[in-house]
Amino acid sequence: MAQELAEVGRLVDGDDVAAVLERFGRRVVATVADCSEAVIVVNSADGPEAVARTGSDEQDEATESALLAAMLEVAGPVSQVLTYAEPHRIRDTMTDPRWPRFSQAALAAGYRSTVWLPLPTSNDLGAAIGLFSAKPNAFDALSYDLVLLFTLHAGVAFDNVQLFTDSRSLIEQLQTALGTRTVIGQAQGIVMRRYGVSADIAQVILARGSQNSNTKLRIVAGDLVKAQEQGSLVTALRRYGLGSGPADAGDEPVGSYA
Repeated sequence: MAQELAEVGRLVDGDDVAAVLERFGRRVVATVADCSEAVIVVNSADGPEAVARTGSDEQDEATESALLAAMLEVAGPVSQVLTYAEPHRIRDTMTDPRWPRFSQAALAAGYRSTVWLPLPTSNDLGAAIGLFSAKPNAFDALSYDLVLLFTLHAGVAFDNVQLFTDSRSLIEQLQTALGTRTVIGQAQGIVMRRYGVSADIAQVILARGSQNSNTKLRIVAGDLVKAQEQGSLVTALRRYGLGSGPADAGDEPVGSYA
């Protein structure tokens, strides 16, 4: 059991929320007795949305679609769980009178019992997991407690993967920014040596090249660095309106920068 719970919260490279939730659903179906299908639903700006569904392979497309539509209805158990964060259990879809459309769709899909529980996450919109079984009264006290334990770990995994994704995105942005600064610094040094100007004036020259060509500064800088390596710096400077005179004349920058 400890291994199953550890697997729920495990993050691997490339994981996103959908991958974590799908893995969670598979673990629940494999671990909880008599569970045939697991569905995870989240509240989005457009209403409830099923983001992971495991174990419904034997249903035909029409039956599967009808059950999904019934899950996402406003007047149904799923909506209640998402809104009030309280669990709901249907012990027998043949006799439960509370949500007839939902029960009929579940029964048509071959399910006699279902349980829905809120997923504890930091997402204010809410999330829920539903389990279906072909047997009536399938989810007894032991199964119920087991699912509760799973949901606690799933909520942590859900939050962790969002934090992991946000952190990785931030790191990538910082790395890109640092790389851009490095290239601009190299281009600045090239201009300083070329024209014998200060760092501040070199920065102004690069900015002028960016304006002249309507090109981002980092692209101008990258082109100048590459041109310097290839021996075509003068041509690159002229392309951005930063050089005058013959290519071998040690040309001066165009414009006044004093």
